[in-house]
Amino acid sequence: ASRQGLAAAVQYAKAVGCPRIHLMAGRVPMGADRAAVAGEMETTFIENLRYAADLLAQEDMIGLVEPINNRITDPRYFLNTPHQAAAILEKVGRPNLKLQLDLFHCQIMDGNLSRNLETYFPLIGHIQIAQVPGRHEPDSPGELNFPYIFELLESLGYTGYVGCEYAPKGDTLEGLGWLRSYWESRGLQHGGTSK
Repeated sequence: ASRQGLAAAVQYAKAVGCPRIHLMAGRVPMGADRAAVAGEMETTFIENLRYAADLLAQEDMIGLVEPINNRITDPRYFLNTPHQAAAILEKVGRPNLKLQLDLFHCQIMDGNLSRNLETYFPLIGHIQIAQVPGRHEPDSPGELNFPYIFELLESLGYTGYVGCEYAPKGDTLEGLGWLRSYWESRGLQHGGTSK
């Protein structure tokens, strides 16, 4: 079933011209002990990722794996940290598989964002953001300093998209005020940047 889902996802991605697909890791079964099933789950995930990577390579597409925190968002999700994701990507050994690093999940599990961004930068295929802990706009009250993070990403040479995976506190468009402010602080006109 997941292979049919992947085939459908490829067709959708081709239709909208999106070269990247998020390949989800699945959940620890209800009632199972995470440590007891971890080895078997990793083996299955690696096999599935190789299959997906080879299929995506035929379409010149990239597969992304995203660590999702199991402290708040999804207690049973198998893939939880960038460290775990990097180890799995190394075992899979496919150049068209990359890390989708959602800084919300990364901060909750691991913190240490600057070092994690620097360490895992060569593996990163997509970045997502949300403020912690509320999962709202980057300029809402919280733990993360996004102007610093954006400058760090620029200094590392990140040229990809930054996905805004947050729940707007109110109106979506008003909620994008943080982006206008950021552009202005950088001397850019609204939308006057390819980033």
